[in-house]
Amino acid sequence: MTEITIKRLGMQGDGVADGPIYVPVTLPGEVVTGTLDGTVLRDAKVLQPSERRVTAPCKHFKSCGGCQLQHADDDFVAEWKVDVVRHALQAHGLETDFKPIQTSPPLSRRRAGFATRRTKKGAMAGFHGRASDTIVAVPDCKLVDPAVLKAIPVAEALAVIGASRKTALSVMVTTTKAGLDVAVTQGKPLDGPLQQHLASACDQLGLARLTWNGDVVAMRTPPVHSIAGVSVAPPPGAFLQATSHGETALTQAVMDIAGDAKRVIDLFAGCGTFTLPLACGAEVHAVEGMPKMVEALDYAWRNAPGLKTVTNEVRDLFRRPLQPDEMAKAQALVLDPPRAGAAAQIAEIAKAKLARVAYVSCNPVSFARDALTLVNAGFTLDWIQVVDQFRWSAHVELVASFTAPQGRG
Repeated sequence: MTEITIKRLGMQGDGVADGPIYVPVTLPGEVVTGTLDGTVLRDAKVLQPSERRVTAPCKHFKSCGGCQLQHADDDFVAEWKVDVVRHALQAHGLETDFKPIQTSPPLSRRRAGFATRRTKKGAMAGFHGRASDTIVAVPDCKLVDPAVLKAIPVAEALAVIGASRKTALSVMVTTTKAGLDVAVTQGKPLDGPLQQHLASACDQLGLARLTWNGDVVAMRTPPVHSIAGVSVAPPPGAFLQATSHGETALTQAVMDIAGDAKRVIDLFAGCGTFTLPLACGAEVHAVEGMPKMVEALDYAWRNAPGLKTVTNEVRDLFRRPLQPDEMAKAQALVLDPPRAGAAAQIAEIAKAKLARVAYVSCNPVSFARDALTLVNAGFTLDWIQVVDQFRWSAHVELVASFTAPQGRG
């Protein structure tokens, strides 16, 4: 047996000791013992627990892999998530002010992916176990919206209809105003009889929409979400913020940065998470790479009274970033790229005559890299708002405010 002391938490929420040696479900300062397997300590037992350790609120925590940090008190998790961003900045010689973290409450995740497998007696749906392909039933999950939990029998019913015995289904469930929006992947190939069976199941189970391996097989009613009071029906698989609370916190920070700007550009706009609120007071040009998301945004805007003009463009911003002359008329710009960040686009933003930039990120490392480019170009990193809508996980999101030198924008 090996005895070690945990020095810090790594980016994935595991305890890290000298070596480095990684130990899941531990906290800094704890003394643990276990069997060393390469760089991972297996079967760890805590000999000296941290004063920040608490009893996990969910009874599934020990077996379920859905959460990584329920063993730490809420203040510790909040401090750690802010520090993750701070340390990413420090690696590039950057620092800034941090607003108080916004953390989504328990039972608020409006979207979850269930692993679902057929069994001899029917089917079983849940989350994957910690570092395992085993499916763990989670009937009392403290993370997701109760409406999402009600989809567990739905996922099991769909597995009985269209899963093979060898492959587990991935069943993504999203709550909407019209009911559950369910998207299944890894199911049997869609043929006529299966499509009829699934369409019947969609009706019997009361789903808003059912998508199978990327194809919409049935839609009882459009799966509508409300964004700034505007009804939006995203296409299957469209990106949505994980919680309503998190969406509100991110949006408020973006709106604070945009301020009284009359012309705003929204890059990686999706279905309008920021475009539609911004359009309450500004003309917005929304750019997104997925055509169906742009269609959903455009339809929502055209059917919403009282909004300013929203123009849109389908464009791959990684291969063809917006150029400085295309940003010349905007006073503010918002971007919300995927985890890889937006290095090519940021290089062009750095040359543009923009007064304000709101950068929304789900990856502190790629954000810090892009932030350095803007700072080197003369922008000031004013403040960061960290948002924790993936409660009890290692995931961190943020909104950062950048302003250009006076007279540049």
